[in-house]
Amino acid sequence: MHEEIDVEFRFNTDTPKGQDPDSHSPSLRRYHKNLWSKTLPNGRLFELVDTHPKIYLYHKSDMGEFFLNSDAITHSYRTTKRISQIIEQTPIEVINGLFDHGGTIGAYTIFPGNKIDNKMTINGARGCNPKILDRFDITLECIRRHYSDIESPLSTVFKRYSDFFALFLTFRGYVDFFFFQDLVTENYSTVNFYLPYACFKDSPLPQSKDEYLNYQENVINFIRSRAKRIKDSQLT
Repeated sequence: MHEEIDVEFRFNTDTPKGQDPDSHSPSLRRYHKNLWSKTLPNGRLFELVDTHPKIYLYHKSDMGEFFLNSDAITHSYRTTKRISQIIEQTPIEVINGLFDHGGTIGAYTIFPGNKIDNKMTINGARGCNPKILDRFDITLECIRRHYSDIESPLSTVFKRYSDFFALFLTFRGYVDFFFFQDLVTENYSTVNFYLPYACFKDSPLPQSKDEYLNYQENVINFIRSRAKRIKDSQLT
C-alpha cells in the first residue's frame, strides 16, 4: 500500500538546511518511488527501489538498468543575474509564490542520473544549455522532437539515454506516464509554452516584468494542474 501523496507538501521543510531537496528530502524520494513505480505503456511494471547504496532510485530488469535522480522542473529565476533588474521590479510575494509552488511534487520529475562516458546528464544539460536554461516547457519540446527523430539542442544527451525514453514507447506515452498533459495540446502534437517562443531562437528568460508575471502565472497553473492529476491518480 503506497503512502498518500500530499501534493501541497513543500520538500524544503524536511531537507537539511543548505541542502537540495532533489538529493536530501526523504519525502521527495519516497514520493518519486511511489508515483513512478507503476505500469509502463508497454504493460510492464517499472518497479523502483531505494535500497541501493549511493543510488537515488534504481531499476533493473530485462528492459534495462536505470539509475534515476530527482529533478526540479520549474524555476523562479529569483537569483538569476541576467534578469536581476526584472526580479527587482517584481513584487517579492510573486517571486516567493512561484518558488513555494516549485517546492511541491507537481514541480518534480525523474531522469537518469548516471553519467555516460563521463558526459553531462539530462539534468545538467538542460540547466546549462543557453537555449533551455531549465525551462521545462522547452525541455519537453526537445523530448517531443526526440520521439519524432528531429534535432534539438538536447538531441545528443537524449540519445545517450535513449533506453530510458524507449520505456515509454511514444511522446504520448511519456507525457501520460509523468502527468505532463497540461503542457501539450490535446493531440500531443505541440507543446504549450509558458511564454510565446520561437524555438531555440528567443532567450528562454523573461524579458520584462510583464513577461515574468505571465511566466509565473503559467508555471503555477501547470504545477496545480499536474498536482491534481497526481492526486486523482492515487484514487484509482
